[in-house]
Amino acid sequence: MNRKHFLSALATTAGLTTLPALARLQQAAAALPLHEERLLIPPYLKPGDLIGITCPAGHITLEEIKPAIRIMESWGFKIRIGNTVNKADFSFGGTDKERQQDMQAMLDDPSIKAIMCARGGYGSARIVDQLDFSHFIQQPKWVIGFSDITVLHCHINRLYGIATLHSKMCNSFPDDYNTAEPIVQQTISSIRDALSGQQLHYTTFSDSRNRTGSAKGILIGGNLSMIQSVLATNSEPDTIGKILFLEEVGEYLYSLDRMFNSLQRAHKLDNLAGLIIGGFNRIKPDDPGEEFGRTVYDIVMEKVKDSTYPVCFGFPVGHQKDNYALKCGIMHQLQISRDEVRLDELRG
Repeated sequence: MNRKHFLSALATTAGLTTLPALARLQQAAAALPLHEERLLIPPYLKPGDLIGITCPAGHITLEEIKPAIRIMESWGFKIRIGNTVNKADFSFGGTDKERQQDMQAMLDDPSIKAIMCARGGYGSARIVDQLDFSHFIQQPKWVIGFSDITVLHCHINRLYGIATLHSKMCNSFPDDYNTAEPIVQQTISSIRDALSGQQLHYTTFSDSRNRTGSAKGILIGGNLSMIQSVLATNSEPDTIGKILFLEEVGEYLYSLDRMFNSLQRAHKLDNLAGLIIGGFNRIKPDDPGEEFGRTVYDIVMEKVKDSTYPVCFGFPVGHQKDNYALKCGIMHQLQISRDEVRLDELRG
């Protein structure tokens, strides 16, 4: 049975009125061969549609998100500010209960067509299992963000087969779009393009260390440490036949090796269609006398040496200015030549 049809049939049978029923839906959906299916694409936005802003992870002030509000309103969208904006529980955007309730309200509200996570940090994993997605799967909407929000991308893609948007968040919008650097303008505009339904096409330089080739598959991925953190949970991604993209920031080389080793041991790197390595930035220097002796390139290629799928380095995604919007859960084609890397969203 088609995965989408299975979910619909099971939703009708279970009624989706209780958390136990939802848990049974999650377990059944997780058992399906997701790698053989295309994911469900939420409706694209049109002028006048409503975007909600919430803080499932770190805290942020209203003042800090005003540039994002101005820019998204200039695109023709309306904005609803969630209850967690301006709240703080130490590093979190409110208590776990407050963040869960705010996210839940936006998942349930049919007038909200997209949910923009205000910033990353840490916290999504603390509330994801308390979220009820029963209304969301009946009326899907775009969930937007990166970094810690990778937990939500993995969870939604894996359990419910619904596409999400990996992109910059409110804290990355420039104060003045018109005077911002061209790369900042382009990456912010890529969010509008994605939400409006444009096919995304990216071309970048080809690193001499790339493994050339062509691949077609559903695009998934995000922050490396967040993906490692959901292994052996019901949010664990199914990577078979997928194009996987990974990025990370502020880690020691040995920590990166440990995380890639976890993916390797969990067989998440065995049967990919292709692998995209984005920004691995602000790597912490080794302690004197404790040098790790391997680069990011060495770490990655050691883990995939027995595979033949294409691999590229330095793709413009991650904790950096050139962090372009990527639609997780949608079919893409990856082409890596000696001269360039192309990633094209496919339709039909």
